[in-house]
Amino acid sequence: MATVSNWRVPRYQVALVRDGSAKWETYPRFANSREIFLALKEEMASYDREKFFVFTLDCKNKLIGCHEVSTGSLSDSIVHPREVYKAAILNSAASIILVHNHPSGDCAPSKEDRDCTNRLVKAGQILGIRVLDHIVIGLEDYFSFCDCGLMSLGQTEG
Repeated sequence: MATVSNWRVPRYQVALVRDGSAKWETYPRFANSREIFLALKEEMASYDREKFFVFTLDCKNKLIGCHEVSTGSLSDSIVHPREVYKAAILNSAASIILVHNHPSGDCAPSKEDRDCTNRLVKAGQILGIRVLDHIVIGLEDYFSFCDCGLMSLGQTEG
């Protein structure tokens, strides 16, 4: 006859821990993609690999935090909605801005960038967290999906 045993289920606590590496003393409210580019241009130019960040914003579009999601290779980075939205959910974000660099210096978005943006917009719609923009930063210029009218679902293809 089988005996009944007491199963122990691990208990966890989820916590958001500030790592102290924020660039700004106070969290600004960016008015446009150019302001984001100018704030990040110097730092992003120093990276020799792609880095993907998510900026979390409150309901008044004030910056809550900046989270590094992924560090990739010279020409690509693995970005999964689970990792992007983990930061947004822990910050209780109303919206997010996606930012990554192209170490080559060319800010033109790749097909993978467009596909990634579509995937993240769709995931955000399910979660109720709006993607305001995806900004690709090159050495001297940037590309904004929003400025180019490509943030509507399905428009970033091609």
